[in-house]
Amino acid sequence: MMENDKLYMQEAMALAELGRGHTAPNPMVGCVLVKDGRIISKGYHHRYGGLHAERDALAACTEDTAGATAYVTLEPCCHHGKQPPCTDALIAAGISRVVVGLTDPNPLVCGKGIEILRSHGISVEVGLLEDELREQNRIFLKYITEKRPWVSLKVAMTLDGKIATADGDSRWVTSEEARTFVHRLRGYHSGICVGAGTVRADDPMLDCRLEGFDNPVRILPDSRASLSPDSRIARSAGSIRTILAHTEAAGEDRLRILRDCGIETLPCKTRDGHVDLADMLDKLGAMRIDSILLEGGGELNASFIEQGLVDEYYFFIAPKILGGAYAKTAVGGQGFPRMADALGLRTESVKQFGPDLLIHAYPQNK
Repeated sequence: MMENDKLYMQEAMALAELGRGHTAPNPMVGCVLVKDGRIISKGYHHRYGGLHAERDALAACTEDTAGATAYVTLEPCCHHGKQPPCTDALIAAGISRVVVGLTDPNPLVCGKGIEILRSHGISVEVGLLEDELREQNRIFLKYITEKRPWVSLKVAMTLDGKIATADGDSRWVTSEEARTFVHRLRGYHSGICVGAGTVRADDPMLDCRLEGFDNPVRILPDSRASLSPDSRIARSAGSIRTILAHTEAAGEDRLRILRDCGIETLPCKTRDGHVDLADMLDKLGAMRIDSILLEGGGELNASFIEQGLVDEYYFFIAPKILGGAYAKTAVGGQGFPRMADALGLRTESVKQFGPDLLIHAYPQNK
């Protein structure tokens, strides 16, 4: 590696981040072009279907690119998709050196882009800031290899672990600052998932209220298709894509009523009398939904956790004590039988939003 390589890749990574929430199910990618020790152009993948980062940087460049170095956060593609191969563009531009952060695990690429560049006499170096870039594109990396959505669990709870009173009142556990960040999380994910109980208790919209972001697909595991056609979700299904996952226990009449509201119905296998969540995730992955923000109640949270389906945790903690033996907790279910069996998490960060704390964590095995 050469002097300043890390700085240029960090710039490319910052550019890639600008695409978060807009590129799914494609990755976020940034590109910096450098010649004679200075940046001559920058680009990134703005939105799914748009120019890839390399072509975006080349299109914006007003200088001769012959002999330049391209810093790219992900291996350049070498196949025709929504856009033509970026390897062709780099070769045609006379790029002499390419520094790649991550190889692309997509079977259509997976080292082939690097091989093509090298076969045309271009020097290629791989692995700069690999760990940081793997973290940045964690959703894409799981989706492209497992064909299943990344699941982020979000909880807003009091200091004593309560998410609602015994009769279901939960407005509001956390501050406006925390809730604004939650809408950003919604914008970052392709889908948002809650259970039938949460819909009955809160009648939520589950939309994203931040300018510049699309609404996530609303996903409702509801074994018997009990969703009321008078709910706000059902009434707005014509404008916000909504998928209801159900089992064979759902009556055809109920399903027809919900379809008439504009809701897509998704038949799933049954597990312990409920929607088999793993089967639901497989089917959602086949529908090109690469990530889900889980905002369910304690029982749905417990089901995802007990089945090992959660990839990431966002725990908002408000400095409040609610108390109450029957107040609703963040994770219900039967719980683990012994403290030694408790799920261990690896804390990634702790941040403050107004008076509230956000603990961002991963399972220890992730």
